[in-house]
Amino acid sequence: MKQYLIFCLALFPVLAHAQDLHFNQRLETIALGSCNRQDLPQHIWRAVNDQQPDLWVWLGDNIYGDTDDMELMKQKYDKQRNSLGYSQLRGKTPIIGIWDDHDYGSNDGGKEFAAKKASRDLMFDFLDVPKESPAWAREGAFQSYTFGEKGKKVKIILLDARYFRDTLIRQNGRYQMNWSGSILGEKQWQWLENELSDSDADLHLIAGGIQFIATEHRFEKWNNFPKERQRMLDLLVKVQPENAFFLSGDRHISEIATTFVPGYGQIYEFTSSGMTHSYEASTEFNSFRLGKLITKKSFGVIKIDWSGDEPLVKLNIQGDNNELLEGPIPIFER
Repeated sequence: MKQYLIFCLALFPVLAHAQDLHFNQRLETIALGSCNRQDLPQHIWRAVNDQQPDLWVWLGDNIYGDTDDMELMKQKYDKQRNSLGYSQLRGKTPIIGIWDDHDYGSNDGGKEFAAKKASRDLMFDFLDVPKESPAWAREGAFQSYTFGEKGKKVKIILLDARYFRDTLIRQNGRYQMNWSGSILGEKQWQWLENELSDSDADLHLIAGGIQFIATEHRFEKWNNFPKERQRMLDLLVKVQPENAFFLSGDRHISEIATTFVPGYGQIYEFTSSGMTHSYEASTEFNSFRLGKLITKKSFGVIKIDWSGDEPLVKLNIQGDNNELLEGPIPIFER
């Protein structure tokens, strides 16, 4: 009984509050993931905690809300927030993130979702977004964070692909291209250009719920809005952000993809998805894939080596038992 009380007292501070963001902290290990049902077993957090990340990044479907009842949504967030493994992570690791559709409240939903403002506020509370953050004062959920000292800075830009997104039409199970519609909306686009232009970061991680590089699959992706995807590529060429790559979730698979952007160079995307459930039967083709398609429950780990003149970045996909499923795959090699 005495040992049990000691255990509970030791655990209480971990459950009590989130770890503050320390923006001068150098990031060497970043963990990330998506597609986490709060009502399924949360075994994967033990593996995440074992990695001892300097930062955790949610990439969407952080819970499965799927409701316009914000009281019910809050209950689901509270369930996830209070789960043991995640509470332990919150107690020792800074956490940032963005939503996708299920935590937005509407499966594959866009700007038409009536409860989006209230849902955004609940997500910000769940993420402990600082009340002084300008993100609270604007429409949408987009945010940015810069960590590290000069010469070793990482900027993480969290894009909101829901709040302003125009309509998609699905036919025979496949989303049709919206040739004129927007994903980000004009205000978010202007914000993004400013964030990339006014940056001295050495790495730029552009994170969002849906995949950017992939073009072939039938589900949600940037390529369903060709004008928007091209605008992003044009922005990279215009601004030339240092070492930019993409993070995404949504797909219940994990993979790493790459493509060459004329006028900018090679870009990469790390899709990490399927923390509590995954698309185990998937054999999906992706001509941009670098390495293996991972269909097991997993999370992602970004390792950054700052010892040289340029950062060396390696990407790992870890299983729910911390098995290395893919990687390390180096990008931005010296």
